[in-house]
Amino acid sequence: MIAAIKPAGANTRGLLAYLYGPGRHDEHLDPHIVTGFAMLGMPDPGRNPDATLTQLAHHLDEPVHLRNSEFGKKITDHVWHCPVRAAPEDRDLSDAEWADIAQRIVEAAGIAPPGDDLACRWIAVRHADDHIHILATTVREDGRRPKLHGSGIRVGDACREIETDYGLRQLKKGDRTAGKRPTQAEMHKAERLGWEQTNRDWLQERIRAAIPHVSDTEELLAYLEADGIAIKPRRGPSGDLLGYAAGRPDDLNKDGEQIFHPGGKIAPDLTLPKLKARLETTAPEEHPTARRDRPATPWHRATDAIDTLNSDMTDDSHAQAHITALGELIEATAQKAPDQFRAELRAAASTFARAQRSQIRAENRASHTLRRAARDIAHTATGPDGSAFAALLAALVWATIVAARWHEAKNHAHQAEAARQTLHHLRIATDHALVPVLDSLATRRSSDQARHTLAHDVRAAVPDHADRVLTDPAWPALATVLADAEAGGHKPHQLLKEAAAQRELASARQPARVLITRIQHTSRNPVPNRRAEAARRKTTIWTPDMGPGTSIAQSTNPVTEPGQHRRLGR
Repeated sequence: MIAAIKPAGANTRGLLAYLYGPGRHDEHLDPHIVTGFAMLGMPDPGRNPDATLTQLAHHLDEPVHLRNSEFGKKITDHVWHCPVRAAPEDRDLSDAEWADIAQRIVEAAGIAPPGDDLACRWIAVRHADDHIHILATTVREDGRRPKLHGSGIRVGDACREIETDYGLRQLKKGDRTAGKRPTQAEMHKAERLGWEQTNRDWLQERIRAAIPHVSDTEELLAYLEADGIAIKPRRGPSGDLLGYAAGRPDDLNKDGEQIFHPGGKIAPDLTLPKLKARLETTAPEEHPTARRDRPATPWHRATDAIDTLNSDMTDDSHAQAHITALGELIEATAQKAPDQFRAELRAAASTFARAQRSQIRAENRASHTLRRAARDIAHTATGPDGSAFAALLAALVWATIVAARWHEAKNHAHQAEAARQTLHHLRIATDHALVPVLDSLATRRSSDQARHTLAHDVRAAVPDHADRVLTDPAWPALATVLADAEAGGHKPHQLLKEAAAQRELASARQPARVLITRIQHTSRNPVPNRRAEAARRKTTIWTPDMGPGTSIAQSTNPVTEPGQHRRLGR
């Protein structure tokens, strides 16, 4: 059950005309009052032909008129309107049941607290089977205004109780991080202009798509302007950016002026302070050795970066930061994916936006590696090869499972549901990406004897999942991958153990496929010469005050001084 409190209005008679009228598409049937405030004492215009809407409006507005006559300042925001709608699959409720529901809603909102004889005047009108409209005038009988702050949360809680009491569809409790639903005016405007999305939804999608491409808020606004979006920055006397508003092209008011929406009205996490926190967090200093050892392509680097999310979810502020950055990585991947995958990945990115935010404050510095991976993909000019793309999508599937579990553990019901819906889109894309990979492996199947030997490795490395792996239709392809890795100097048993440690297999629908993508990624390079690597690490020391790439071989000063290289003894 959804109770949507509308912005305050000023015309009681006008709202009554809509409630008792035919509706925009003649959908209003038998409009009538199901209940109202205790002293209503007025005939129902829907039942009594002698009663008029003007009389009813005047009766509801009486406390407002009295207050306006006693005080100099006229009240013009006194009309409280709240449609209450049942889910399509819910049973039809009787008038008596809707009357009880309306009473509980106005009590929760603060319109008519229990036992308050001086509360606001209100009525509930029913003109359809599945919903009612509650209309109230927000001046009490004693002339005071009701306390409505936080009424949306209280009404939402009341709806959850009503659903339980009446056996209706159970919706999830809100946490005040959801975006604002499109208004009827926005939806009608979009329909009139032939837009597939309302203006704020369209703007939200464009801003989220821009985030992986930029490194600060000034750059973000410039990027959006270059993309044709109208931007109105708000700056202080010093020129510092204090806020912004964005407008969709051709979204004009009646005077032909551009309509702008502040970032916080577009989505709760798109305010300037929150964008600054995400984009302008100082990155941790990177050691040149780490920079040199990075995988060559952004697609491989992104797969590696996802491991930072999987291993750093115990700290809530870090977990929230990783999940936010994960959304940016999904967005960047959708933009740069091969054409046949973009629709599914765009749906995944759009759905995951709801999972990116919660009430937990993010420590954005913790997610720098993941965010940098998203930016690298957004800026790359080359597409991925098949196995690298499949490995990244499989890693995104696992990261989304991790995000969903974290949200579930924190009772973030809406975010967990969004993550599960995202998982559906990602799995479809992953299955499609694996088709050419598996086809290629099928052309060079390993021998029966090799598969028999590798099966022993599977049973030794992942005994709890061995039967599922070995009966998976993709097992012959996995055996080929393991044989290739062994030819490159890797140990199949060790690769299997590492893959299972990085991505548990219990939730995998087809564990052999999961292992294929993971092992292809980790075994793509030959095993390094351990002696050469040890010698390199032993003879190279770097400190922040030295230039990148400097090594012992380049040092000509034999004297060891503070801040310089120091040769280690053998």
